[in-house]
Amino acid sequence: MNLILSKIARYLYVRITGLTWDVVCLITAVHFALSWAALEFIGGEEIAGAEIFWYFYATTATTVGYGDYSPVTAMGRLVTVLWIMPGGIALFTTIIAKVVQLISGRWRRRMLGLANYEELTDHIVILGWSGAKTERMVEHIRGDSGEGNREIVLCAAGTLENPMPDQVRYVRAPALNTPDLLRRAAVAQAANIIVLGENDSETLAAALGAAAVNADAHMVVYFEQLSFADLLRAHCPHAECNISLSIELMVRSAQDPGSSRVQRQLLSTLEGPTQFSLTVPDDIGEIRYGSLFTTLKTQHDVTLFGMAETKLGDDLILNAPSDQRVNPGTILYFMAARRIETKDINWSTLGP
Repeated sequence: MNLILSKIARYLYVRITGLTWDVVCLITAVHFALSWAALEFIGGEEIAGAEIFWYFYATTATTVGYGDYSPVTAMGRLVTVLWIMPGGIALFTTIIAKVVQLISGRWRRRMLGLANYEELTDHIVILGWSGAKTERMVEHIRGDSGEGNREIVLCAAGTLENPMPDQVRYVRAPALNTPDLLRRAAVAQAANIIVLGENDSETLAAALGAAAVNADAHMVVYFEQLSFADLLRAHCPHAECNISLSIELMVRSAQDPGSSRVQRQLLSTLEGPTQFSLTVPDDIGEIRYGSLFTTLKTQHDVTLFGMAETKLGDDLILNAPSDQRVNPGTILYFMAARRIETKDINWSTLGP
């Protein structure tokens, strides 16, 4: 018996979910009109009035049945029992099933990475899923007060479901550089792109694909081998390539015990003071590094430790001389407990 009922329920579900919304709306409108016409034809029914019937029909179809309005004639009750009740309830159930199907279908598409996020702008795109590395990456992005609320779109190749549904939006495709993936992830409108594939070859292909559709976004790419980074720089000079520094960090820790904790904290948004950067506004006067260092420390408890004229050039100066000139557009690197924005600093008080 249970098997028969299960087959019937499955058959009805398939039939109901197969109906399109226009067909469901048409059937509902026809049933409503015929029900109203039948009560009008019988005569003597208060519920047949235009101001009451829609209310009676809705309460009957939804099985609420307040009872404040009901048929009073024998024929009216017969039409209600044999036509309005079964038809209305069946249609109401169908509509509920269609709504559930719509909601669950959209949720499932998001989980499977089949959704489209072309409407996003100024978001962060992560190309590549590397398990714990990517999870840690998202954790640090969310830990930054300046980036915590920005949308993150994670892109992966393969059949993986969204591994972080409460943290990121998810897009999946056979490869990270396919036009469909780049379009649905809105890479063309992204502000930041982070590329970390399963290997350097996948990372390089993904980075080149992203750069082809968005040359203005700040792209950060991680490689294990320097040769891949050099190849990407040759085609995308604005890409910021990071090479594994594990050997260098081990040597520094061996020569200066405890160095690893300094490096870890400077790069972490989750514990203690962290490294940040800001750009000097274009409308400031002459400023010296020493004056800026003192003002930032006394007024904002910020430690300035470096400056550069370009984002990716070889002009980085760490621990600059006190008389070093700081020009408009200079990038300042500092350590602070929280991110300091350009607008937070009273530049007019900084003299030469």
